[in-house]
Amino acid sequence: MNAALADLSRVIDLTGVIANAVLGGVVAREYDMDPVGFVALAMVSGLGGGVIRDTLLQHGPPVALTNSLYVVAAVAGAAAAFAVPVGHRVWRSAYPVVDALALGTWAAAGSQKTLEIGLGWLPAILLGTVSAVGGGALRDVAVNRIPQVFGGNTLYATCAAAASALVVIFTDCGFASAGAITGAIVGSAFCLLARWRGWQLSHGPDWGHGN
Repeated sequence: MNAALADLSRVIDLTGVIANAVLGGVVAREYDMDPVGFVALAMVSGLGGGVIRDTLLQHGPPVALTNSLYVVAAVAGAAAAFAVPVGHRVWRSAYPVVDALALGTWAAAGSQKTLEIGLGWLPAILLGTVSAVGGGALRDVAVNRIPQVFGGNTLYATCAAAASALVVIFTDCGFASAGAITGAIVGSAFCLLARWRGWQLSHGPDWGHGN
């Protein structure tokens, strides 16, 4: 991987860390936690998906443990969530954008990193999706609620899978840098569009109420 692509990957990864950390801080505020709670949930939310990804890849220690910028980015996200009044109308308008940005950037970063170590398209899509939704799932489990990714919400994991697939296609065509950017943008836009249009996956058939 050339230096330019490595720098781009790091920027995308850290953007996802900050966005996910802010979301963790928002949940901490919902539960009226103290600053320690803000930092803890921000780190779980901001770093969890990447730690799961790196652990599954078994390609050295998780980057969150070897690059201090990741922890700093997570703490910065916690500080932002602590300082910003999340009940304000401006924040309510910004929240869907932050959420979508977190998903798109981490899906792109996860799939790209998987491809970089030589794995194929299917693991890249899988780990790109896990990177995007893993931190949020761990965050929800930490506050004893069902992870939002499991249903009842607009398309989320589907958007991450679509972003990851785009990274795979562009990289296969020799445009890895463009693929990372395109995947992040399209994944984020798809998530916002799904929220705006109310798109959801259908629920399974209810076999318990038949005659």
